Amino acid sequence: MSADKYLRVAVPSPLLSYFDYLPPRGFPISDIKPGCRLRVPFGRQELIGVVVETRATTDVPAGKLKAALACLDDAPLLSDELIYLARWAAGYYHTPPGLVFEALLPVRLRKGDAVDAAELERFVLTEAGTSSDPDELRRAPRQARLLALLQRAGTALTPAELAADGGAWRQGIAGLEDKGLVQREAYRPTLDPLPADTPPALGKAQADAVKQVLGHRESFQAWLLEGVTGSGKTEVYLNILDTVVNGDGKQALVLVPEIGLTPQLLERFRRRLQAPIVVSHSGLNDTERLAAWAAMASGEARVMIGTRSAVFAPLPEPGIIIIDEEHDASFKQQEGFRYSARDLAVVRAQRNSIPVLLGSATPSLESLANVEARRYRRLPLPERAGGASPPRIDLLDIRGQKLNGGLADTLVDTMKRHLADDGQVMLFLNRRGYAPRLVCDECGWLAECRRCDAQLTVHQAKNALQCHHCGAEAAVPIRCPDCSHEPLSRLGRGTERLAETLAELFPDEDIIRIDRDTTARKGELDRKLTAIRDGQHRILLGTQMLAKGHDFPNLTLVGILNADQGLFGLDFRSAERMAQLVVQVAGRAGRADRPGQVMVQTHHPDHPLLVQLVKHGYDAFAATALAERKAAMLPPCTAMALLRAEATSAGAPRAFLAAAKGILEDGNAGWALGPAPAPMERRAGRYRSQLLLQARQRAGLHEMLNKLAPLLDSLPEARKVRWSLDVDPADLF
Repeated sequence: MSADKYLRVAVPSPLLSYFDYLPPRGFPISDIKPGCRLRVPFGRQELIGVVVETRATTDVPAGKLKAALACLDDAPLLSDELIYLARWAAGYYHTPPGLVFEALLPVRLRKGDAVDAAELERFVLTEAGTSSDPDELRRAPRQARLLALLQRAGTALTPAELAADGGAWRQGIAGLEDKGLVQREAYRPTLDPLPADTPPALGKAQADAVKQVLGHRESFQAWLLEGVTGSGKTEVYLNILDTVVNGDGKQALVLVPEIGLTPQLLERFRRRLQAPIVVSHSGLNDTERLAAWAAMASGEARVMIGTRSAVFAPLPEPGIIIIDEEHDASFKQQEGFRYSARDLAVVRAQRNSIPVLLGSATPSLESLANVEARRYRRLPLPERAGGASPPRIDLLDIRGQKLNGGLADTLVDTMKRHLADDGQVMLFLNRRGYAPRLVCDECGWLAECRRCDAQLTVHQAKNALQCHHCGAEAAVPIRCPDCSHEPLSRLGRGTERLAETLAELFPDEDIIRIDRDTTARKGELDRKLTAIRDGQHRILLGTQMLAKGHDFPNLTLVGILNADQGLFGLDFRSAERMAQLVVQVAGRAGRADRPGQVMVQTHHPDHPLLVQLVKHGYDAFAATALAERKAAMLPPCTAMALLRAEATSAGAPRAFLAAAKGILEDGNAGWALGPAPAPMERRAGRYRSQLLLQARQRAGLHEMLNKLAPLLDSLPEARKVRWSLDVDPADLF
């Protein structure tokens, strides 16, 4: 058997293939292992690729085979298990393998940096700096600005964060150091344990769930922990992790859907798990994410809590993977390499022969179908922890009612009663901004985005019109651009306008608003949530950022203002997501000895799905919805992929998709629907169309895609469009 002479490399390019290279000149191939990075020539570029395997043969003619330029690693950065995961994902999602391998590495490693680049200095206020008045430094304005910035942040800041504030910073920081107001510290990604607290006693269902998972922890099993809101799912996680991490000495990966869930979870984990923990999410800079990655790879960190991309974290000693709020759509990557972190976590667990635990109060229909098919095992938590009763949910019929700033009189009166009883009230409105429409009452002019088939939203605080799809902004006009009539009418309500209404109705109450506009600064969301839990605010108003996963002990009333949106959505998952959101939001109300109440304002109080959800609960709703999916032959009862195309003209995407459909017409294993315009055809100045691909079985879908994907770039129509293939799409938008 001949010795290996060639390197098969995943190079970040849009091509559905690996590439063969010779080792760098003078560098023995035996020193290059799968999982190492190479700098390679690729056309006229030099790119960073990952070695997938070494080979004794190649199909590339000898004269065309190029040598790699350099090997960047003495030892593999990616384990055999991660290489397997990437190759599997590239095949399943029909994605260029180089883009998949690139996703496995932190940004700095993709650029060729060394792992030890994770070291980072940060700057933090001293005790004197915390109490100093920046105005006393008026003769040193740069120092005053930096001191104020650090005081506002309330935490250590990195050089990148200091530079982002604008202007030179090093000289100013040096001056503050000389005055003893600031000191520098080395950045450590691992978080040490906090003082331990006494864990609450587990209920019978919680204890049984812990026992079941730990009893099978030496082999793969997917578990669905289905617990009503407030049932203590996190306590189940912590008890399992304590045994796996502290007892067995293994590592654990905990995936959460959003950054906002991380701080609250993190504090509980640090108090309960006497083990180093790291976090990974988009709120960290590139160096901080590399540091967390390196701490997991070295084994220094034993637990990583992270959002979607953390599914690719190194796990040299894998013990368990947990996916909290597994139903959440944010686990699906919507651009580039379109993967599902939830599904890849299950594949990873299976490859490592470890358990994977999916938790949710409102499981996705995909997971419930897997339970039905006996691929997952269900662990029910039917009761709230501590004997708390579930909240009472009332449908509030607002047909024909005159609303007060969007609020029914019954809801306002109920809010007053709960506030008088020293409870907190939360209003949920999943629409930010002041008003979703700006209209001329004289001629009917409507403020619309020039680049999207969408209306512009009024943002009153910054006097701007904003498109929530492409981000375009414009000043709010004083008079109508068409007929010069003034004033213009602001129709509808967003959180900004509702906050204004609440201030008028409840002038003596402290109101807090949480949406993307009010939490843009780093750490702001965590500070607001802490203030809510400390009882500093009595009326809470927000979008779904406020609705998910947070525990507010004093919250007794929740009002849901726009549940009707999901009842008639264009996407077949709209009703499922509406139900999940209603249950998740409702679950914030009531804890321990404080019963909760939920009021849902609706124009459709007789809608069968809404009535079923409120009267019989999410399980009954999900059973009906799953039966409807079977009858309509929709996922999860069939397999689906979406081929999307976009261009600056409407005809080019449809022509490309029609040509793609023609490839499949001869004896395929499924069916293709379309092409058709996307629900929002024009977005960011480009016209979008889509081709829906379906099959009764997953194997049939991949038979279609294996035939289709390699030929798409060769279609003449492909030169005029940008296209993408989305397997198991989270939405059809």
